[in-house]
Amino acid sequence: MNNLSAFIKYQRKKLSLTQEELASKAGVGIRFIRELEQGKETLQLDKIDQVLNLFGFRLSPEKQHIDPYYIFWNFLNTGVKITLTNKISKYGFITKEIIDKKENKITSWKFVPNNNALKYQQNPDDKLTEIILHENIQKIEKQ
Repeated sequence: MNNLSAFIKYQRKKLSLTQEELASKAGVGIRFIRELEQGKETLQLDKIDQVLNLFGFRLSPEKQHIDPYYIFWNFLNTGVKITLTNKISKYGFITKEIIDKKENKITSWKFVPNNNALKYQQNPDDKLTEIILHENIQKIEKQ
């Protein structure tokens, strides 16, 4: 799964659409949606744009960074080590993505540091979490 496929799958599931429904609404075939979500590397850009337009996005060049949807699908509720751009490392787990509703994108993460993990598992309380801005994450890996 690549950044684009993870993004499309996330957006589709967020709207509770099946692959068939997405294909119909975007005016593309179900096979195209399946290949897109599986990360096929050779797809028609105009069709990708049709699908993205449904979610209010378009293809455009962007500076490379850690894709938030990659984090969502691979690191949510898993022990992680996050290295921030200021070189500070944090150990714990991500419990939830925080979405900017205006931009319709993940901007930050609700994070439970290891020293609060047991308390949080017994009683999930936001006072035990901290917010990490996505733009501040330089590297993320499983503990």
